[in-house]
This record gives sequence, structure tokens and C-alpha cells, in this order.
Amino acid sequence: MLDLALLPGDYAICRLSAGSPVPNGLLEAATAGAEVISVTWTPEEVSILCPAGRVPEGATVETPWRCLRVVGPVQLALTGILASIVSPLAEARVNIFAFSTFDTDYLLVPAVRLGEALAALAAAGHRVAT
Repeated sequence: MLDLALLPGDYAICRLSAGSPVPNGLLEAATAGAEVISVTWTPEEVSILCPAGRVPEGATVETPWRCLRVVGPVQLALTGILASIVSPLAEARVNIFAFSTFDTDYLLVPAVRLGEALAALAAAGHRVAT
């Protein structure tokens, strides 16, 4: 059983071309500390997860998503944390976008499927603070 927190507001999952710099204003927003923002660079793309109101110009965007955070910190040596969340959502056929930080894990679900996601997580024994 895990404790999860539903973060306020809608989120966007964005894609920019490989080699793109961090969009203007995104680092400043991230350092303000009030919102979850994740930027991942690969040789094929730049993926950005951000609040829906901070979508970078020119990005391919999927929105709206809602973000759940595993209440942590979670020790890196623990296994099965994401699996325990993702499995009930897969059984409920709720698609997800997941990412991790040093301290914890985050999971996004489509806003239109939030009710189903919360029900599936509760049925699996997880507690979600909304």
C-alpha cells in the first residue's frame, strides 16, 4: 500500500526536436519550486512534462493529464513501487506516463480518466490524497 498525492491542475507532455534548448521561462519556473517540471534529453528528442499553462512554443503536445506523486522520499533500493501502481491502472486500461526522481516516482494519467484511475488505485489498496 502506497500513499499518493494528486497534484493540482492539469499537466502537459511535450516533445521538441532533438537538441532543442530548454525553452525560455521553464528553468525560472522550475527554480521557483511551486510546480513539477521534468526535462529529458535523448538523441531522438527532448521531452518536457510541465503544467499545461507552461507548454513551450512549437512543441508537440498531449494534454490534459493529471499528476500523482508517490509520497516519499522513497529509498532507491526498494523494488516494485511503480509496478504496484501501474499494474492496477493497466488492468483498468488507463494509460500512463511515468517518471522518477532521486526521491520519488510520478505518474500521469489522462484527465478524462482520473476517476477511473483513482478507483483502480484505491481498489489496489493505495491511498490518494486529493
